[in-house]
Amino acid sequence: MKAMKRAGTIVISVILWAIILLAALYAFTTMATKDDQNVASILGYTPLVVETDSMKPTFESGDLIFIKKCDTSKLNEGDIITFHTIIDNQYALNTHRIQKIDEANGVRSYTTIGDNNNGVADQHVISDGDIVGKYIGHVSGLGKVMNFLSSSMGFLIVIVLPMLLFFIYQVYNLIMISIRLKKAMAVENAEEIANARIQQEKADQAADEAARAKDEAQAALEEAKRLKEEAEALKAKAEKELKEARKDED
Repeated sequence: MKAMKRAGTIVISVILWAIILLAALYAFTTMATKDDQNVASILGYTPLVVETDSMKPTFESGDLIFIKKCDTSKLNEGDIITFHTIIDNQYALNTHRIQKIDEANGVRSYTTIGDNNNGVADQHVISDGDIVGKYIGHVSGLGKVMNFLSSSMGFLIVIVLPMLLFFIYQVYNLIMISIRLKKAMAVENAEEIANARIQQEKADQAADEAARAKDEAQAALEEAKRLKEEAEALKAKAEKELKEARKDED
C-alpha cells in the first residue's frame, strides 16, 4: 500500500513538473517574437510556432520548430533559415530555404523560397543582419499546443489550473508532514511522560519499601529492648529470691 502511494506521488509530481516545463516553454515562445528587433533564445536556441504550410512537407502549420544562432558566413544554398522580413506590410519572422546566395564587395544577400511555394521565390532579398538563425529540427503538432495555450481558456486549463493544483498539493503535503511531525512529537512526549511516571512509581515504591523496612527495624529494635528489660527484671527477681533464700538458711 505504501509502495503504491509512493508511486502515485511520483507520477503526480512528474506530470505537474512536465506541465510547469510546458508552461515555461510557452512563456518563452511567446516572449521570443515579442520584440520586433530581437528574438529571445536559450543558449542560442529559439522555439517558434509554424503558422503556414509554406515549407510543407519539411514542416507544416502547427509544428514547433527550433532555430539556432549561426555564423551566416557558413550558410549554404539549401539551408533553412529564419529571418526578419515584411509580409503584408507588417513585420514578421519567416522560415524558408535559401535558394541563392549572392555576394558583392564582401556583402552577402540571400534569396529564399518556401518548399511548398511552387517554385516562386520570396519577394524580399535579405542580408546577414536579417537572419535570426538556422533551422535544426521540429516537433510535429507541438505548435498547436502552444497556440492553444495562448488562448485564455487553454492557458487557464493547461497552465493556471494544474499549477494551482500543484500548489495545493504541495501545501497539502506540508500540512500532512506537519501533522505527522506533531503526532510523532506527541507520541514521543507521551512516551517520555509514561516513562517518567513509571520511574516515579518505582521511586515511590522503593521509598515505601524503605520506610516499611525502617518501621520493621524500629519495631524489632523496640521488641529487643522490651525483651532485654524483661530479662533484666527476671534476673533481678531471681537474684532477690536467691538472697532471701540464703537468709532463711542462715
